[in-house]
Amino acid sequence: MTSQRSETTQQQEEAVHAVFDALPAWERRFRAARVSLPEWAEDAPDRSLFVSNATGTYEIYAWDRAQGAQRRVTDRPNGTTEATLTPDGEWIWWFDDTDGDEFGVWRRQPFTGAESSDGGDGGDGGDRGHGDGGHGDGGHGDGGAHAAQSDPEAVPGLAPSYPAGLALGRRGEAVVGRSTDEDGTTLHLVRPGSAEPLEIYRHRESAGVGDLSHDGALIAVDHTEHGDAMHSALRVLRVEGDAIHTVAELDDATGREEPLGLSCLGFAPLPGDNRMLVAHQRRGRWEPLIWDTATGAEQEIVLDLPGDVTAEWYPDATALLIEHSFRARSELYRYELASGELSRLETPTGTVSGASARPDGSVEFLWSSAEQPPVVRSTTGAVVLAAPGPQAPASVPVEDVWVDGPGGTVHALVQRPADAGEGPLPCVFEIHGGPTWHDSDSFAAGPAAWVDHGFAVIRVNYRGSTGYGRAWTDALRHRVGLIELEDIAAVREWAVGSGLADPKRLVLAGGSWGGYLTLLGLGTQPDAWALGLAAVPVADYVTAYHDEMEALKAMDRTLVGGTPEEVPDRYAASSPLSYVEGLGAPVYISAGVNDPRCPIRQIDNYVAELERLGKVHEIYRYDAGHGSLVVEERIKQLRLELDFVKRHMS
Repeated sequence: MTSQRSETTQQQEEAVHAVFDALPAWERRFRAARVSLPEWAEDAPDRSLFVSNATGTYEIYAWDRAQGAQRRVTDRPNGTTEATLTPDGEWIWWFDDTDGDEFGVWRRQPFTGAESSDGGDGGDGGDRGHGDGGHGDGGHGDGGAHAAQSDPEAVPGLAPSYPAGLALGRRGEAVVGRSTDEDGTTLHLVRPGSAEPLEIYRHRESAGVGDLSHDGALIAVDHTEHGDAMHSALRVLRVEGDAIHTVAELDDATGREEPLGLSCLGFAPLPGDNRMLVAHQRRGRWEPLIWDTATGAEQEIVLDLPGDVTAEWYPDATALLIEHSFRARSELYRYELASGELSRLETPTGTVSGASARPDGSVEFLWSSAEQPPVVRSTTGAVVLAAPGPQAPASVPVEDVWVDGPGGTVHALVQRPADAGEGPLPCVFEIHGGPTWHDSDSFAAGPAAWVDHGFAVIRVNYRGSTGYGRAWTDALRHRVGLIELEDIAAVREWAVGSGLADPKRLVLAGGSWGGYLTLLGLGTQPDAWALGLAAVPVADYVTAYHDEMEALKAMDRTLVGGTPEEVPDRYAASSPLSYVEGLGAPVYISAGVNDPRCPIRQIDNYVAELERLGKVHEIYRYDAGHGSLVVEERIKQLRLELDFVKRHMS
């Protein structure tokens, strides 16, 4: 009987692979299962969480490494990605919003599985999940997933909000951050046995939970009370009874002509240790320091590395795990605190999208390159967690291009079809979002799809991007959008002048801030682009400001220099809506109707103006937020973009 079952399973797997292999390569990259870097419980390291799209929607999975069992924790139509574990590994907290609107409450579920409201056993995923990911759809157990819908609120009585950080303690305490239009940011301390949470912080400007010390006595707060949302300061609080005391402050922004940012990277993972690992910008880039919050002493970690550096503690606090990002690639190091010795950890050339030091001293990391799909590896050499089923096909590597721009040298990443010849080629300028983000040598299904269809793809790390020093990021002020487009125009000129790009077949495309730059570029550079593809964009900057989530209002006030009422000319100059009349290229727009970041009303305003002026355009609205977590929806959107380009590009 067992032999028959194994034979049937093998036949089913072969059938799944045959169907998968018959699909075009671009679609297989979207459909292939992915897994995130696992998060593990600090005091129970065999208990982990990760995110996967194994069932076609990105959801949370629990993984008991000791038992080799995996199960799906959440099961919602539009997916779930926000979750964390209590230090003892007994509870999973996950964020429950409505169809991607990012506004909701934290819920919790036992690690071993929830019980449904009718008392039925949610299950533990059986033996269908294994550390190697298994095969087909059986690599992740589904037991208990249905029960996520009935999981109780983790903090009953705390009203829904946008999340502003979460820290869970060893004695059952929690610090919950909330952001709302009405209250700004509030932080709340939840204590076992207390009837209701204690509000410990409130301010109109953006803030968030930084961390909770190992013994739960200290609470770190990242805040921007000084009004500059791009450069946070730090505060450490202690709560005794209902009394809230400020223990320490660290501020590199207030009163400075050029504000500098700080970020909490975590308290030391030892009982009674008041030290905090902090990221700072004092030498023009992100670097770590150790701050003793009891004495105020600071130990800057000065490393002979040229790019941005971030860090986290090794579990025994004797060393730091260093992540170094430079020129769109990243690498890992171990830094010994006692000796100052820096040792490189072996990782392939490409991008490390996350890393975690384990109690045994090994490091797990999520790695990919533009050519090779992501994989979770360990410095031991093992694959830690493999995605189930058929794997994504490879793409082509990126080439680095350096172009002189009006504000300095601009770095761009270029991918071209392997058999395309010298050109000129049709070309997609795929513009990244953020804007405080950067494109890297990492795997991305979207750009790879355009390469498969014969396009060269160019990604530009314009001024405002991270990864090139503080001055490059902070250059994006007041002339928002126009600054980035100057850099994109410089790279466009290089692409055409070098013979790579056909000037009559140039597509400007992007999502979020990249979608915003697409619409703004089509309006301000009407002769430069054949057509545009804008996903979840800012289209009407003034309406977007009034409708977006509070944290983004604060960011816009920092970038533009005030509110639309205070600096109306700047918002008008930076708004795509101001340039619709001059638009010459066809434009395709996709938008999530529940998007809190680039809300639908401002997009509708822009589309109405396109319609009034008779501009060639198409609009696709879908039932989700700032993008979709459903694989089928992502594929549908790419198909619609490919079809639009095919129909409108001469």
